[in-house]
Amino acid sequence: MMKNNRILDSATFAFLDIETTGGNNSHDRITEIGIRFWRSGQVVGEWQTLINPETRISSFIQSLTGITNEMVADAPLFADIAAELELELKDTIFVAHNARFDYGFIKAEFRRLGLLFSAKVLCTVKLSRKLYPGFRRHNMDALIERHGLDQVQRHRALGDVSAMLAFFEHALAEKGAELMDAAIGELLQRPSIPSNLPVDVLQDLPRGPGVYRFYGENDVLLYVGKSTNIAQRVASHFSGDHNSSRGVRMSESLRRVDWTETAGELGALLLELKQIKQLKPLFNRRSRAAKNLVSIELANNDSGYLQARLVREIEPHRLGGYFGLFRSKKDAEKALSGIAAKNDLCNKLLGLEPEHEGPCFQRTLGRCKGACDGGEDVVKYNLRVQIAFHALRLKTWPWKGPVGVVEHNDRTGRTDILVVYNWMHVATLDSMDDLHNLSLRGQAVNFDLDSYKLLVKALMGRDGRSPKVVQLDAVGAPDVLMP
Repeated sequence: MMKNNRILDSATFAFLDIETTGGNNSHDRITEIGIRFWRSGQVVGEWQTLINPETRISSFIQSLTGITNEMVADAPLFADIAAELELELKDTIFVAHNARFDYGFIKAEFRRLGLLFSAKVLCTVKLSRKLYPGFRRHNMDALIERHGLDQVQRHRALGDVSAMLAFFEHALAEKGAELMDAAIGELLQRPSIPSNLPVDVLQDLPRGPGVYRFYGENDVLLYVGKSTNIAQRVASHFSGDHNSSRGVRMSESLRRVDWTETAGELGALLLELKQIKQLKPLFNRRSRAAKNLVSIELANNDSGYLQARLVREIEPHRLGGYFGLFRSKKDAEKALSGIAAKNDLCNKLLGLEPEHEGPCFQRTLGRCKGACDGGEDVVKYNLRVQIAFHALRLKTWPWKGPVGVVEHNDRTGRTDILVVYNWMHVATLDSMDDLHNLSLRGQAVNFDLDSYKLLVKALMGRDGRSPKVVQLDAVGAPDVLMP
């Protein structure tokens, strides 16, 4: 071994495998743990036990693992071996094939006892991908076949540990200590976790879409964010991507992270918007909804010329009669001034000058063609106004009533149905079956500028995708609360 291979020379690697009653650590339990300890090229110890899972083992799992209900009936509970296991794994590198599975179950068992468990984790699936990137499959059976490893008793803890350690030693011999050490070192690197969070906080986070929340002391909500990969996005907060003074202050205040998974990106975006505006987290810049949205309405005056006026009462069922959504009167007037200047429209008819006798001020400067004093043909002027305002016209709701936007995640198997009406997100359902019991009558929902923009983009195909939309004619329409 080369002296500069510090991880391989100095660390103790705990090659660990578990067998379980199923694949979900929130309710399934461990039935067997096997560990082989390896240090400086030598196996230095072994630890193995069956565990009574305190639940029945299904016939399928019994057939797969060979571990029966009778075999574990007199085995110790996890609580009985927890202290010994923690001592065995102390100061080791926790090595497992698809480590997130094994590590997640071990952590869950400790958590049931009110204990926290954390370790440095090395995944041999990731190690294989890194060392042998030319191959597509990296499951244990593939590694055994590809590298000519000895056959073992699969789906028993020490059998799988033997295969995993055989792969590790084979890769070490084939790739060399220097390359192996560098690969392990890179895989063990972690983002700089804030001091008040568990060092393994990222291990529990899902790798799919959803919304995450940061909490500070006394469970004060600091920040709400969304991502198509929650774990990756949260890690970026700790890796220097957010090294502003604001980001540093947030990290120093951080005490807890939680999250809500969604089936897709649209659901995550809508949930993020809703929670930012309802929960008002301290560090989100867009921390609240606009109190009074402003839009522009065009109507003929007594002389037949189109006249603009600002409106605050927006009726979602007739959005096509409004032009633009603005967070303030000032923003709306700025937009009107730009349109007037670009198209030589009358400032007085656009409401940019107080009502008075005679032409508008811009007319005296030659920047108005005379609609204010009858000097421009009414048909021509109105046509120019309609052309000038066309791009600002709000999208009318293209369906008869509420619709369900279906998002499905093939990786997680999750399906969300986002119930939307007049560009407002009303509810999120878990399955098509829930639609039968859905009624929106009497339910209040806010018309929101950000939600409007997001849903127009998603549902009208502006983002290049066409989501599955289900018409929900029979569920009624929700009540609309104006901001």
